[in-house]
Amino acid sequence: MSAGLSRLFRVGYPAALAAFIAVLVAGALFPGPAEAHGLVGRGDLPLPDWLLAWGAALLLIGSFAGLVVLWQRPLLEGDHWRPSSAILTGAILNPVTQTVLGILSVALLVLTIYTGLVGTEAPDRNFSVTFVFVTFWLGLVVLSVLFGNVFRALSPWRAIGNGVSKLFTLVAGQSAPAPLTYPDRLGRWPAVAGLVGFLWFELAWNPGTSVPPGDVAVATIIYSAITFVGMALFGVDRWNERGETFSVYFGMFASLSVFEVRDGRIGRRRIFEGAGRWTGGISGSLALVLVAIGGTTFDGAQEGAIKSTISSTFETFSDAGLSALEALRITNTLYLAATLLVVFGIFWAGIQGMRVVSHRYSARVLGNRFAHAFIPIALAYLVAHYFSLVVFQEQAQFTYLLSDPLGDGSNVFGTAGSAIDYGAVGATAVQWVQFGSIVAGHALALALGHDRALKLFGNTRDASWSQAVMLVVMLVFSLMGLYLLSQANG
Repeated sequence: MSAGLSRLFRVGYPAALAAFIAVLVAGALFPGPAEAHGLVGRGDLPLPDWLLAWGAALLLIGSFAGLVVLWQRPLLEGDHWRPSSAILTGAILNPVTQTVLGILSVALLVLTIYTGLVGTEAPDRNFSVTFVFVTFWLGLVVLSVLFGNVFRALSPWRAIGNGVSKLFTLVAGQSAPAPLTYPDRLGRWPAVAGLVGFLWFELAWNPGTSVPPGDVAVATIIYSAITFVGMALFGVDRWNERGETFSVYFGMFASLSVFEVRDGRIGRRRIFEGAGRWTGGISGSLALVLVAIGGTTFDGAQEGAIKSTISSTFETFSDAGLSALEALRITNTLYLAATLLVVFGIFWAGIQGMRVVSHRYSARVLGNRFAHAFIPIALAYLVAHYFSLVVFQEQAQFTYLLSDPLGDGSNVFGTAGSAIDYGAVGATAVQWVQFGSIVAGHALALALGHDRALKLFGNTRDASWSQAVMLVVMLVFSLMGLYLLSQANG
């Protein structure tokens, strides 16, 4: 018998256990074709959702077996960064390019606030709403994964902070020291708090409809003020590295990229290698990843899986004398918090299961060491849930919303009469993107976890046992993602 097959049989028990639990979960969520619903309420799907769920489970179990046999030593724990050509660095990181990007980002920030305050109250006709919740929030995730930490150059708050700092240096003849030292114990917790606030604003402030443009503008002003205070107290770079929500959030996804800037030089590393170094032992990193997963989970769940439960709770609050808007806000706030707790609970259950292999590491240490493995799941959920939204709304953003940002009948670039082409991506393509992103994201999460387990536990057997537990967690997340998609508007 080959060595590969021998290794597979030696660790066959954990794989079999994980497979058995996966079958139970898949059977419970997707009992059969008679009860299947189309994803996102579409009827022209190539495969029923129960079959997709079983397919996802089998693919992940197959990935686990492949990792056991073929991945025998850590491959992503080292540092394989190497600089790219000086020409590329000079073309992108020169002062002129950085200044132009900074001015552009500040102009977009001003435009977002201005259109929100002055423009039409119709969210679908106002530049600010689509820009914040689609172009900025989702588009920059894509750019970060593809090209690295681009938000460092595109952050309007960093650009303003650096501009003020340079002006002070020019006037005073020396740079202004930060009055306070950023406490290490704070870690990334301010960024986590900001992410929770953003998700609450998006999903609970005006539930059921788009956030009013005026509210978007006011929220942008408030967040900008908080950010400027943070930079003034702790320094521009330090606050953006740890406390500024979007710099930390997009930086998390940028850790998956092959590109990284070091010492003012663009370089390349092994793809996904940066994820293992992203947490860096910084407190709050794990919470940021899980909150990102939980926010998208709630957004999907409220569209279908828990829609009736939310309605029932809303009626209870309404009967208690609250206005409709107050009842909706409280209801969605409670269910958002509950969803986050469920996601955290699933993760920590998996971590506790890993400790069965060895008590050498505490649950807290293991949680921090494996936090990076869940970044691909956060990405997979975003792609699966928002792919069609980005495809369609970005057509609006760069046509009629750009030409008529206030919604007052202007036609600056001659594209105000354009319409969204809803046939650009068909329902079948959307469904396959959803399925593919869920499976690929969880398979990559398994690979990152397996690679870290090999480093921590030192041998394939213990690493495989530990990751059998995490395989169950990955399967729960993947099946939950597919289930939420199947129930949305179904």
